[in-house]
Amino acid sequence: MADRRQLLPFAALSASYFAHIGFFNPYLPLWLQDMGLSLLTISVLTAVQATTRLFAPYAWGALSDRTGERVKLLRIGAGVAFASACLLFWGWGPLGLGLVLLLMFTHTSAMMPMSEAAMAHLVSQGGAFDTKRYGRVRLWGSLGFLITVFAAGAWFEAFGMRHFPGWTVLTLGAVFLSVCWMPDVKEASHQSQTHAPVGPVLRQKPVQWFFASTFFHVLSHIGIYVFFSLYLDSLGYSKTMIGLLWAVSVAVEIIWFFSQSRWLPRMPLTAWLVLCSLVMLLRMGLTAAWADVLWVLLLAQTLHAITFATHHTVCIALISHHFPGRLRGRGQALYTVIAYGFPGVIGALLGGLISEHWGLQSVFVASVLTSGVATVTAYRVWRLQHPRQVLP
Repeated sequence: MADRRQLLPFAALSASYFAHIGFFNPYLPLWLQDMGLSLLTISVLTAVQATTRLFAPYAWGALSDRTGERVKLLRIGAGVAFASACLLFWGWGPLGLGLVLLLMFTHTSAMMPMSEAAMAHLVSQGGAFDTKRYGRVRLWGSLGFLITVFAAGAWFEAFGMRHFPGWTVLTLGAVFLSVCWMPDVKEASHQSQTHAPVGPVLRQKPVQWFFASTFFHVLSHIGIYVFFSLYLDSLGYSKTMIGLLWAVSVAVEIIWFFSQSRWLPRMPLTAWLVLCSLVMLLRMGLTAAWADVLWVLLLAQTLHAITFATHHTVCIALISHHFPGRLRGRGQALYTVIAYGFPGVIGALLGGLISEHWGLQSVFVASVLTSGVATVTAYRVWRLQHPRQVLP
């Protein structure tokens, strides 16, 4: 079991990485809009991040499983990402900007899967995943997100979007420094596990339905990740208020990560999957129907504690269970590819087409439908694992 000093660098990486995500993901569409790009072009460029998640996480994860050198690979990825961020200062057209984002995202998209795999090795004891220790580290990521999403919103409201590249360089510089601080954690190499095949695990029915549920659950979330800021902007919300609404969702996320060890043991992890999808259904319905009513939108944002924070911890714990030891890196990578790569590409591109024809609200109506599918598939996961139980 890791002591606190071993986990501090992971907390620093989580804080700096999600501080980067906290301003980059919410405000990238607004920066692209400020450049005069069309909604469809914005959708394509925001989909680049998800596109890299189709190949980069598994490639990095397989390499880290083979070598056990997760931290050294993290340092390489962070260094290249920082260098590529500096290129954002040039006046690129859509194609050139897409290539720069492709280079940057190829090296950032695998950072969290490798970090999660390395940390899962530290916080697991006797094969059991310690949700309390994991939550106490992960909440620093939420705190970093909270600070930058609010601060960047106020900054961009006051000074405009032209400083977006500078924010990118500063935050990825912090990520690089955090990775350099991390200890050289290397998992012991066991010859019998070095080439452990992942196929037999993927052929298990509970694993297949688990990945299906995560696909549709995160696909429902893409409306928030890609179109939420544009949606609020179209409704007349200021950038400061947009930042505040993002901050509310992350504030409740922090509370959950801090206290999750008290609540998660009360139900099986697969039952939590079902609950998360049901709450997602409610959240997307409220956002689609009453986003112009501030108190309803605030209520919907507080549900992020369940739709993201709870769901994320449950998924990481289930991945750690199904993909132990030398399978862990590939398991985390597969989770990123299936749950964030494919949904990100499909959601961004399809959402762009839908919103071009029927408006931004239609994206969240579609998310209601995918939330329903996520609920059905999550129920199937729970039923396979607990065939004789009744949901709490």
